[in-house]
Formats: sequence, C-alpha cells, structure tokens
Amino acid sequence: MTALELNAEIYRTLGEIAENEDLLRRALKSLKRLAAKKQDETLMTKEEFFERVDEAREQIRRGECYSFHNHESMNAWLDSL
Repeated sequence: MTALELNAEIYRTLGEIAENEDLLRRALKSLKRLAAKKQDETLMTKEEFFERVDEAREQIRRGECYSFHNHESMNAWLDSL
C-alpha cells in the first residue's frame, strides 16, 4: 500500500468514528505517540537555519573553507578524505 493509499485509509477510518468523541481522542493520542517517535533531527527552526548561514559566512570570511573551480578538483579532494 502506498503512502497516499494509507493516508486515504486513515481518513476513511477516522470518518467512521467521527461521531464518537472518545474514540477520536484515543485515535489522536495514538497518532501523537507515533508522530513523537518520528522526530527528524535534520529539521531546524528558521532562526537556527539563519544562525548556521551566518556562521558559514563568518567561516568563509576567515578563510576556513574549501573552494573548487571544477568538479575534478572537488572529486580529488573528496577522494582524499
């Protein structure tokens, strides 16, 4: 089953219990518990993103970076790691 099909099935099932507030609360609690398990550590706030951009700009200003003029030189550097 694809993600789209699963999503549709979830909504269809929620529609079946839509009149029962207790069942909806239990479903919400379960979904929140599942969502909490899937925390993407790569996500960041807008402020964190711009802090990282500012830090990168500062590192570039200090010369603490690598620059490549073509992909061969970049690949050579990557191969050396």
